[in-house]
Parts: sequence; C-alpha cells; structure tokens
Amino acid sequence: MPATMYCWKYVELRPRRDLRGINGGFAQSERFYWHRVDLTPSLDDLFASFHKNHVARKIRRSERENLVYEDGSSDRLLQSFYQLVLKTRRRHRLPPQPREWFRALLDCLSDRAKVRVAFKDGVAVASMLTIRDRNTMIYKYGASDADYHSLGGMQFLLWRTIQDAREQGCVALDLGRSKVDSLGEVAFKDHWGAAREGLVYWRNPVAGEANSVKRMGGALAGQVFAVLPARLLIAVGRGLYRHIG
Repeated sequence: MPATMYCWKYVELRPRRDLRGINGGFAQSERFYWHRVDLTPSLDDLFASFHKNHVARKIRRSERENLVYEDGSSDRLLQSFYQLVLKTRRRHRLPPQPREWFRALLDCLSDRAKVRVAFKDGVAVASMLTIRDRNTMIYKYGASDADYHSLGGMQFLLWRTIQDAREQGCVALDLGRSKVDSLGEVAFKDHWGAAREGLVYWRNPVAGEANSVKRMGGALAGQVFAVLPARLLIAVGRGLYRHIG
C-alpha cells in the first residue's frame, strides 16, 4: 500500500513559559492571558477578595433567588448543559461543539469531570463543565441563558465550584486563557481575584493559514449561525469540529 503523505501548513508551539529568543523560523502568532485563582486562603478571605459589585453582590442575589445547584454526569444534566451551550454559541455566532464530545469527556474522566448546573424554578439558567487535574480545578466550558444573567447564575456556580474544589484538596482554580484584547472576558476573570500570566503562541511559518474556526468566523458566517434552526446549527458543529485539532 502506498505511504500516506501529510502536508503541514504550519507548526504552532503553545508553551506555558516564555520562549523569547527561539529560533528555527518561529515568530509570535497570538498572545493571551492565563488566569488562576489561589484557593489556599480561607473561604472568608477568598470571598472578600472578589469584586464587590460584579461577584459578591451577584452571589448574594443568587442566594436570594433560591437558585438550585446540581452536579454530576447524568444525561439529564448534560442535556441541560448542552441546551445552554446552544444558546451561548448562537449568541457568539459560532456553531456548538458536538454533544458527543462532552459525553466522551464525562465518560473518559468519570472521576474528575462533572457538569454543574444552576436552576431557577426548574429552568437551567447557567452551567459549566469542570475537570480536576490533581490539585487544580479547571473551568473548561461555561454556558448560560442571557435572559437570566441578572440572577447571578455563573457567579453562583463558580462560588460553589470553589467550595467543592477546596473540599477535594485543590489549591488553585484554573480559569483558562483570554485573548489580551477580549476586555470583557479578562475583566470577568480579574473580578475573581485571579492572577494573570502572559501566554505567547509561536508559529512557523508565521503567515500560515488561519485555523478552521477563524476562517469561518467572519461576519457573514456569524450572521448565518445566529439564525440557523437548532438542529442545523448542531449539524454544522458536528461536521466542523471533527476537522479541528
């Protein structure tokens, strides 16, 4: 049988440490912040470090609204999470990841991954998927219903996640990366007292073709994704994400 031939368009390095001075034709391609919350202080001290208006008051509001918290890996919770993923991705004018991807994560990491959902009167208003890696809790995916943002559902879930992480012996909450020019996302993570660290991605050749998500993320595609029926949006996501590394 003939050998399979692969044609690489570019190579990208995504180190946690600064590689300034690297040679071999690599140059900076993208810059991010990486956000991490230290969980070693007491819960009282952690709560006091949160932004008064954007976090602390939202958590108190969620308590007054009697939001209900559930976590686990059941199909019911996954479905609640995925319906919010659909709403969030449509809001961002992007197709959703396949539901099967989240199911596979929960099944493969059964003792470390879980879905967390906040309900208001039986309606899912916010949700996230977290993964525990040794002594770090990782916030991997989040989704919400914009009609209920005033209730503080995401703040409620993150606060419960912090408490759960500490009970499991975690010393840090990893909030992931943010693009340096994504001011809203950066501010949201700063409001939790997260420390920032710069991340630089390196590419060779630097002018390599953009990845699939960026290519299809133009204005026209975004407008289409914003109005596609849910079943078609799901189909687009299922077809697209199998080709994304």
